[in-house]
Amino acid sequence: MSTAQGFGPMTNERLPLPSREGMSEAQQAAADSIINGPRKAIFGPFVPLLQVPALMEHIGKTGETLRFHGSLKDAIRELAICVVSRETGNQFEWQTHAPAAIKAGVKEEAIASLGAGRRPRDLPGDQACAVDFAQELMLRQGVSDATYAEAVAHFGEPGTVELTALIGYFTMVCWVMNVARTPGPAGSNAPALAAFP
Repeated sequence: MSTAQGFGPMTNERLPLPSREGMSEAQQAAADSIINGPRKAIFGPFVPLLQVPALMEHIGKTGETLRFHGSLKDAIRELAICVVSRETGNQFEWQTHAPAAIKAGVKEEAIASLGAGRRPRDLPGDQACAVDFAQELMLRQGVSDATYAEAVAHFGEPGTVELTALIGYFTMVCWVMNVARTPGPAGSNAPALAAFP
């Protein structure tokens, strides 16, 4: 069973995955590109993005670079994704990445705090910096000099650019899924997000 996306009375999926026979040649080629890559299947944001195959392929490559070839530690990457998915209210990314963050070494209590809409306490310095950076960027569309300097001290300039791009990428795919009402992953044990009060 999947968690429906959205917090209103209508949560039906707007853009479900078409059957292989119902796909155009371009859609089939784009689907095969994702299936033959590290993801091995069409799921999450790639379901609605399949509507625009060339866009799906390019977005997929960007995500592949950020997730599988980046320099950030797994805990930092997964924690930043959790901040984005909580702030955007996206079930799919939350239920996918909250367990991955815990597996990567983020305290379960920190993820529970984020899920409840609170800032986690008692995080290691680099994790606290990642949370502050992601929340500030999403709220203000930029970061202060102090936040930037702290990020550079923890992640270097390349890592700070990568963190910024990661936040932007996941904001985009969460928005795509929110518009499409793409449900959370089937069979996830992670608790669903509730609407903010």
